[in-house]
Formats: sequence, structure tokens, C-alpha cells
Amino acid sequence: MGRGTQVLTGGIYFGEGPRWHDGRLWFSDFYAFAVKSVSLAGDLRTEFEIDDRPSGLGWMPDGSMLIVSMTKRQVLRRSVDGKMSVHADLSGVAGFHCNDMVVDATGRAYVGNFGFDLDAEMMARGVESVIAEHPTAKLACISPTGEVSVAANDMHFPNGSVITPDGKNLIVGETLGGMLSSFDINTDGTLTNRTEWAATWPRVPDGICLDAKGNIWIANPIAPECALISRGGEVLDVIDTENNCYACMLGGDDGRTLFMLTAKSSIAEEAAAHQEGKILIATVDTPHGGRP
Repeated sequence: MGRGTQVLTGGIYFGEGPRWHDGRLWFSDFYAFAVKSVSLAGDLRTEFEIDDRPSGLGWMPDGSMLIVSMTKRQVLRRSVDGKMSVHADLSGVAGFHCNDMVVDATGRAYVGNFGFDLDAEMMARGVESVIAEHPTAKLACISPTGEVSVAANDMHFPNGSVITPDGKNLIVGETLGGMLSSFDINTDGTLTNRTEWAATWPRVPDGICLDAKGNIWIANPIAPECALISRGGEVLDVIDTENNCYACMLGGDDGRTLFMLTAKSSIAEEAAAHQEGKILIATVDTPHGGRP
């Protein structure tokens, strides 16, 4: 593994959607059908289970939690007292499984989806062919009260997303486009002025997180690494993660702990067979920035 990297915990299937919240890293463990959390002391616990694979996570202003229900193409809402309800139905927008999500300060959420059956296409054609040719997807916007709209079209597998500290820009990792795309966020939540924030190829972004200098860590799902990218695409740092890296988040007491979620495979049958996923940590120079 890379410099200064250590294993915080193992014993998970496939970790995604990490968020630092109330002194713990919360994340989804796909094939445990559970949202889990771990502290910097390494004490792993299951917070709750759902009847689907969970993915993106976030919190509303009232402290309730939003959870992406991947295959049902829904976003669930868990109240502070633990009551679960359906917050939004994304079946009219999502072309296949839903994935990462970011929630803004008002409770508005942006949610990506695969757009097509990624596992089947990768098994049939291989990674390079899928990257070269694939259906695009729509990015969903969910209002604080649960209304769903299309925020952006023609996205190349919209994945990890961040909102800048001023709330004015959304940056989305387009995994199969090998790029990070930026949008202006209008007061009503609509997105305009789509621009290429950075080309990342030959790396591709899965989960991403923003640091206080405005640079972005990307988890690279096709290589064992997490990389720090500046606007325009300069690679500022690379951390070796031993296995492919699918998500990352800055947290810890000072925001300078980089959490990296790894697994031996992203193919569902392989990832679900064994609890071989890990969460690695490393201390970095610049703390977290933007919405967690």
C-alpha cells in the first residue's frame, strides 16, 4: 500500500457512499444490505439494514438521513427516531441502478445512475469496449420535499458528486467519460453551464471528495489508487490502495484523514461472495472542503 496508509477496517463486502458524520465514517455496504459506520479507532458497527443495496448517503437539515436504494431506484428517508419511508421514486429518470448522491444545505439531492447494466456489458465486452461505447444516463434532482426532475442529460455514468462550499457549483465524476464535469447550480436547483472541470483519463472517477483548496480526490475503480486532481487535470498526488478504489472521503477531527474504500472486484457476484472489502486511511495535507 501507499505511503502512510493503514487498514482501518476489513470485514465488509463492498463499501460505497462514505460520509463523515458525528465523529464516524458512515458508508453503505452493498451486499450486507446495510449502512455501517466506523470511527478512527476502527470499531465497525451496523447502523441499520434495508431490503436492497444501499448506495449514496446524505443528511437533511432536520437530521433525517437520505439513503439511495440502488436496484429499486428510490431514495429512502430515515427519520431521527429511525422510521424509514420512501422519499423519492427515481424510476422515471434512472436507466438502471442508482448510485452516488450529494445533498445540499437545504436538503436538495442530486443522484446518479448507471444508465445500463454495467456488469453484463463488462462481462460481455470488457472494460475498454464499454468505456468506448455505452448508453448515457440522466442525473436526477430531488427537491427537499421529494419531487424528482432531470438535472442533466447525456451523462457518461454519473457517479461521485460534490457541491462547492458556496453552494454554487456541482461537480460530478463521469466515470465512463474519464472526466469531472462542473455545473452552475441555480437557486431553484436546476443546473446550467456544463463544463469540463478536468479530464482524468487514463484514470476514471468513481467516488470523489473535495478539499479546502478546491482540488478533488478521485477513487479510481480500474486501478489500485486514489488520486488528487486540480481543476484542469493536473495530478497532484497519488496514493496506492493495493486493491481497486471505489470511494473516498475526507474526515476525522481535523478533516485531514482520507478514507479510501477498496474491494477486489466490483462485479456483483464476485464482490458479494466474500467480505474482502477494506477501508484504508492516510493523513493528507489539506482538509475537507464543501458539503460532506
